[in-house]
Amino acid sequence: MTRIDSTSTAGAPLALTTTAPGVTLVHPANDSAREWWRSAVIYQVYPRSFADGDGDGIGDLPGITSRLEHLAALGVDALWLSPFYRSPQADAGYDVADYRDVDPLFGTLEDFDRLRDRATELGLRVIVDLVPNHTSDDHEWFKAALAAGPGSPERARYLFREGQGEHGELPPNNWKSIFGGPAWTRVSERAAAAEDGITDGQWYLHMFDTRQPDLDWEHPEVRSEFEDVLRFWLDRGVDGFRIDVAHGMVKAPGLPDWDGEVSMVEGTTEDAHEDGSTGAGNSGPMFDQEGVHEIYRAWHKVLAAYDGDRALVAEAWVEPLSRLARYVRSDEMHQAFNFSYLTTAWDAAALRGVVTASLKASDEVEAPTTWVLSNHDVVRHASRMGLAGAGVRPNGIGKNDPQPDPELGLRRARAATLQMLGLPGSAYVYQGEELGLPEHTDLDDDLRQDPAWWRNGYTEAGRDGCRVPLPWEADAPGYGFGPSGETWLPQPASYKECAADVQRATEGSTFSMYRDALALRKEHDLGLGSLAWVDELATSPAALAFVNNDVLVLTNFGAEPVALPTDARVLITSGPLGEGDAGSTVPQDTTVWLQR
Repeated sequence: MTRIDSTSTAGAPLALTTTAPGVTLVHPANDSAREWWRSAVIYQVYPRSFADGDGDGIGDLPGITSRLEHLAALGVDALWLSPFYRSPQADAGYDVADYRDVDPLFGTLEDFDRLRDRATELGLRVIVDLVPNHTSDDHEWFKAALAAGPGSPERARYLFREGQGEHGELPPNNWKSIFGGPAWTRVSERAAAAEDGITDGQWYLHMFDTRQPDLDWEHPEVRSEFEDVLRFWLDRGVDGFRIDVAHGMVKAPGLPDWDGEVSMVEGTTEDAHEDGSTGAGNSGPMFDQEGVHEIYRAWHKVLAAYDGDRALVAEAWVEPLSRLARYVRSDEMHQAFNFSYLTTAWDAAALRGVVTASLKASDEVEAPTTWVLSNHDVVRHASRMGLAGAGVRPNGIGKNDPQPDPELGLRRARAATLQMLGLPGSAYVYQGEELGLPEHTDLDDDLRQDPAWWRNGYTEAGRDGCRVPLPWEADAPGYGFGPSGETWLPQPASYKECAADVQRATEGSTFSMYRDALALRKEHDLGLGSLAWVDELATSPAALAFVNNDVLVLTNFGAEPVALPTDARVLITSGPLGEGDAGSTVPQDTTVWLQR
């Protein structure tokens, strides 16, 4: 094994230590705490789009179970299942009608048990989604609240209020829904109100769709109910919970008016601020209130009563990063998605800033930083990074929108992924990104199902493009998604070359890069490693270099090739290297791992 001594200029040796000139230690290695979630790479499964077991064109739990070997071969540590609970599917399962049962669309509780058992056999932990900010309007509690009327104990579980105006005809405040339109619906104006004989004029809050009424988390019965839900799934063997809208459950007292904007996907800036902020945080009196932390301290105690280091994962669009770190203090949650990192522009200085700020904020509370590049709510990074302008982040891409450059997008996505997997902490992979899947940007608008599409007046494409069913077999109907060839959303022709069987059989494929990087990450213990910036290796302002344990990670963002140090042992690259007068070079939009 060749040791890289590093360089002060291209090709010249320099002992690489944290006290060497041009080396800046940001984060020390973790030498003590080794809970699995501190370093795990976790794979997000979006059930309706992963694999179909019964041929109805919609993914399900048996389908997932049949494809778990793919995750084991990839080398991830755990899977996170997006919601599979009983639901009318007004928001693809994030409108839960029964938190203790599986929707027949996805299978049965017995199917879940079989999935969990097979995952355990393969060495995979299982995290499930929990949606505590709101229920479905089909939930028994909400149906009882409508029937019971104003002032009833049943309505106290939700945020019902009298309207403003002479006859209560105006909403209680001016809040807007994240999906667009008002955040309030009047009971008497619900589509089913007349049919159900409900005529009262109160309003109820829904920060998302009309069919997703917000719960009142000041009510003790709400808190007790969700602690019981946690125990129900812990007793079934889950290893943790991803908490939806973790920063939104408690609202400011009095529900005051607010003139700011809320959205599913906030904009980004070319340069991250010194505190790591990129504009990705939700603000306002409906988010990041102090009361949420009391809830998570109680939940932490529930999980601590079970063995196996069970974990809570926060979906919290919170900035600055010092605010996000409060969610992962030692007696609260264990991980929090780093959306400031996800929304940072493809730019060396901006990424250095957000990584530095992220690690410093997490280290203050002795928690891992949790890196992520794609999920079911954002444009896939293989397409997002191919858009003109390094910081452009639309809420979906439609056929009439500016289109990404697929070659550029995939090249940058591979480089970004290899850079992310070299960072210390935990990381998440969204299903299909290991296949190099692009966003479906040519989806027929008539097929869109995301409520954000129609609530925004058909002006935002929304999230359907990143939720298209996966391709498993290039030459099978529906690319092998299920036995019938049916898919609930159509797959683009580009998915043929991304099919899992093609990717697994192709040298240098995106799948092989992910698999090899994950194996190296474990071999070199990078998840619990250190991070020091190495300026001498970043010989261009458009390059970024850091060392983690004994691995040097170098990314070139600029057009000028960056020379590799002499005697470098290349472990893995995101793309082909170039050749210069002094040896190998790193081309633009390429990341390389080196043994130092």
